[in-house]
Amino acid sequence: MEPPELTVGEVARRSGVAISALHFYEKQGLIASARTAGNQRRYARAVLRRVAVIKVAQRMGVPLAEIAQALSCLPGNRVPGQADWAQLSSRWRAQLDERIATLTQLRDQLDSCIGCGCLSLKVCPLRNQEDCLAGQGAGPHFR
Repeated sequence: MEPPELTVGEVARRSGVAISALHFYEKQGLIASARTAGNQRRYARAVLRRVAVIKVAQRMGVPLAEIAQALSCLPGNRVPGQADWAQLSSRWRAQLDERIATLTQLRDQLDSCIGCGCLSLKVCPLRNQEDCLAGQGAGPHFR
């Protein structure tokens, strides 16, 4: 019979995530561990699902702050059930839909702009006429 809790090494091996990343996730409040009398970390088996969600979200470009916000709706005192995961999904759906729409728009605009050499400020969707996008803050913007 398997022990009820996992060591940090076991979580790393089973999740494919480096121990240092697990420590970082814990410092960021994304996952939690208990400590043994010898001050060693022990993780509930449910942490494997959280780590999987974190890794998939990171691969999709979701910032850790957004991941933490989404995971905060999960219960801390018990293993999340199907209803808990459904609630997380419904709360996160709008953000993910917006991200998909933004990425689709960027892809479609880049298809017509990269390498075209048009230099047409009247029709280019990526232009920033008279620095009008500065009011939206620093960094790149597109419409």
